[in-house]
Amino acid sequence: MTDVLDRPHVWLPGSPGHPPLLFLHGTGGDEHDLLPLREHLDPRAPALSVRGTVLENGVPRFFRRLAEGVFDEDDLHHQVDALAEFLVAAEQRYGVPAGSWTAVGFSNGANIASALLFTHPERLDGAILLAAMIPFRDGPPPSDLSGRRVLISNGRHDPMATAVHTSTLLDQFRSAGAETTAAPHDGGHTISPARLPRMAAWLASHTTDRKRNDDGHHQ
Repeated sequence: MTDVLDRPHVWLPGSPGHPPLLFLHGTGGDEHDLLPLREHLDPRAPALSVRGTVLENGVPRFFRRLAEGVFDEDDLHHQVDALAEFLVAAEQRYGVPAGSWTAVGFSNGANIASALLFTHPERLDGAILLAAMIPFRDGPPPSDLSGRRVLISNGRHDPMATAVHTSTLLDQFRSAGAETTAAPHDGGHTISPARLPRMAAWLASHTTDRKRNDDGHHQ
């Protein structure tokens, strides 16, 4: 029987009180691509970075597409289920509280992070979505994202993750009950270094809020 944790990944332990980050790369990337973002977002956070298992013209992706911008949604559902299963195994292996991850995804990685939130909301605490499109053409399945936080940072001149994608995705998350934040930038289909301090502050505020809530529950 194949061990679900045989999937290529990198695990970096962190410090207590720092919620874990889940890094999900873009098309053609791998499990090392986004790890440098940890230093900008929260250097003391535990971090898990995972490689997509689908190959397109020899380069990794998290799910298939039928054409540029047209997703194979059957494969998306299959791959997001596999990623959810992987996260359960990773939590057990690395001692991570179930569902405490904040996903940090770029492009294809952002799209599977969105799909994971909509289809397996119990697996994530929130997400930072970079150059994110809409994962489900006809809208996501009904889900309750109350208590989840989502930050979307798309470029105003992104030819793929357009303004329509951005506003629609924000609306979908809001309709499901998530707390949403938009952090647009003036570039294209890229990660904006100028927005990293905003993302770090967003993460830190969530950590502080959750610690305050935990302390209140334990009194």
